[in-house]
Amino acid sequence: MVNLSATEHQIKCVANFKDLLSTPFQGEVNALCWNRELKGDFSEIIKKVALSGNMIELLPEKLLELQLSEQGQLAREILLNDFKILKENGKIPTLNIIKNYERDDAFPFFPTDVYSFHVDRSPIPADTFLCTYHGASSDILPNLQGTQKILIPKIRTELKKLYDGPEDGFESFLTEYFFDLHYQAKPEAYPINLGIGNLWKLAIDHPESNVLPCLHRAPKENTGEPRLMMIC
Repeated sequence: MVNLSATEHQIKCVANFKDLLSTPFQGEVNALCWNRELKGDFSEIIKKVALSGNMIELLPEKLLELQLSEQGQLAREILLNDFKILKENGKIPTLNIIKNYERDDAFPFFPTDVYSFHVDRSPIPADTFLCTYHGASSDILPNLQGTQKILIPKIRTELKKLYDGPEDGFESFLTEYFFDLHYQAKPEAYPINLGIGNLWKLAIDHPESNVLPCLHRAPKENTGEPRLMMIC
């Protein structure tokens, strides 16, 4: 179960996929969670797939080709069903095996990779759906416990050193390079781990949103343990 003690007003739990889709974000709620305890051996699926790089997309056709034990087959059925139901409801799910994401070393004082607390943005109404089936799982952060990095004086000063243009174009520069999407956790912050097997819907920044976008980050991977995650 997800620990809601520090963010009970931000997260709302639902009982099934239908409610996950139909329940709107409102007020302080910008994260919906379908708590699940999944059966099956998801680690077996990871072991059966050759991972030559940092990450690989696992398509349903490839999943069906794997020779699996009974527990592995149970895990596969869950993955295929999640993939199918998301796709049938207009989503574009991607199932990934992740050794690690690429790190952003272009701006050492301000990395903009997914390991930093950030929000997603879309020009049209949309939500982020995700589930971690094996390995380290993502974190979210209550909005009141994070500060937009571009508002931190020291960071803003460094960003202005990077910018070479008219003063009235600085804010556009921050948006163009996605600096405005990233947040720093406050000293008293209490990140909430999303757990294994739970299917989440997170609010993102789009023109018609009535709630704040959900701050989230990818976890530091466990040594020698790739992640198995679906996202759309």
